[in-house]
Amino acid sequence: MEEKIREILACRDKVCIDEPGLARAAVLIPLFKKNGEYHVILTQRTHTVGSHKGQISFPGGRQEEGEDPLSTALREAEEEMGIQKRDVRILGELDDMCTLSSDFCIAPFVGLIPYPYPFKISDQEIDEVIELPLAALLDETKFREEVQERNGQPLQVCFYEHGKHIVWGATARILKQLMDLLSRQAQGM
Repeated sequence: MEEKIREILACRDKVCIDEPGLARAAVLIPLFKKNGEYHVILTQRTHTVGSHKGQISFPGGRQEEGEDPLSTALREAEEEMGIQKRDVRILGELDDMCTLSSDFCIAPFVGLIPYPYPFKISDQEIDEVIELPLAALLDETKFREEVQERNGQPLQVCFYEHGKHIVWGATARILKQLMDLLSRQAQGM
């Protein structure tokens, strides 16, 4: 499956967003294989971080001056979870995704990490590490979209539910894009 994901991501043009006023950020979408099944790692942020308090997200953060997006994603994954860049096999990129409430433009990178992994979690940034089977993301009963209003405009918001966790916003849209790409490939599209 690793090679299929790499091929799927390589055979498409990434949508890049270059709008002034947006803060640049990057995330790592860490995948791993456990008991023959692929999983994705998400984190629940603490309530003491600067933005997106308590939300479920991927390891990642703001791009520093002179830093490229991939370096940002790998640096943040190491700072937040202790994932060493030498242990990440980058499979490709998804489209840039903007947050709706905090004006960030996120560059998502899909990477494979070994399992089990000796995480070193930053207590200042992460309350919980969530291992979510990719198969659970294909369960249509665990996904919903709602129309909400922002600045007087209708807005589609995605939600994934898994156990006690609700993934929404940019993280859910990133997951949806990944799952849509994988589903289309599985259906031969």
